[in-house]
Amino acid sequence: MTKETAKTTPKEKEKIKGIFSIQQLAKIGTGTTLRKSIQKAYWFCKELDNGTVEIQPLNMNYVPSGPKKIITVDELLDKFSPEPEFYIITVMPKMRELEKTIARADRHRKNKETFSAEMEYGKAVQVDEENVRANFGLGLTYLERGAKDKAQNIFERLIKIEAAYGQEHKHLFNEFGISLRKSKMSDQALEYYSKALNLTKNDENLYYNIARVHFDQQDFEGTVEYLKKALEINPAMEEAAKFFEFIKSKGLLKE
Repeated sequence: MTKETAKTTPKEKEKIKGIFSIQQLAKIGTGTTLRKSIQKAYWFCKELDNGTVEIQPLNMNYVPSGPKKIITVDELLDKFSPEPEFYIITVMPKMRELEKTIARADRHRKNKETFSAEMEYGKAVQVDEENVRANFGLGLTYLERGAKDKAQNIFERLIKIEAAYGQEHKHLFNEFGISLRKSKMSDQALEYYSKALNLTKNDENLYYNIARVHFDQQDFEGTVEYLKKALEINPAMEEAAKFFEFIKSKGLLKE
C-alpha cells in the first residue's frame, strides 16, 4: 500500500517592491570650483504585472516623486543595489504618513471643512509638491471656496507634472473639470477633460461632461459631437439622449 502525497501548487513569485540605489556622477560648483563626485541616488521600484519594473526617484523628503520610468528586471538587478533597511525604516513610514495626510484632507473636503482641507493638502504638497492627489484636492478646495486665482495656480502646476499621470487619475481630471465648469472656467475645464481623454477613450460620462462645457460656450456643434460620442459608447445613456433631444427641440442643430 503506497502513501498518497498531497499535491502542492507552486508558490506565486513575489514581485519586486522597495528602494534601490544607484551610483551616479554629479558635478558640484562652477568654473574653477567645479568638481565631480560620486553620489548615491535612491529610487522607489515596483515590478509590474508584465514583468517590467516601474521606478520613481525619491525627493528630498524621501518620498517617491516626479516622472516614472520603466526598466527591465535585468537592468534593475545589474545597475541598482537594494536598500531594504532604508525602505523599511525611513521611506515606508514617510509614504504612509503622506497617504494619511491626504486621506484626512479628502475627508475634510468631503465634509465641506474647506479650511482644514486646505491645511492638510498644503502639508502634503510641502512633502511632495508633485503629488497628483494632493494638488487636485487643493485645487478643488480652492474652487469650492471661490478662490479662482489660487485654483488657477494649481491648474498650471498640474499641467506641468503631466508625466506623473496614470489611469488611476482619470476620475480626478473628471472631478476637477466639473468643478472648473461650475466655476465658469470653461477653457481650463476643456483642457483637463482633454487630458482625461489621453488616459481613456471609452468613458461616456467624460464625453457627456465635455458636451456640457461646449454648450456653456454656445458651441452647439461641439455639444452635439461629444453627445454623439457618448451615445456611441453607451446608447442607453439617458442624460445624453435627453440633452441631444433638447438641442434638437430648440432648433440649435444645423441641417
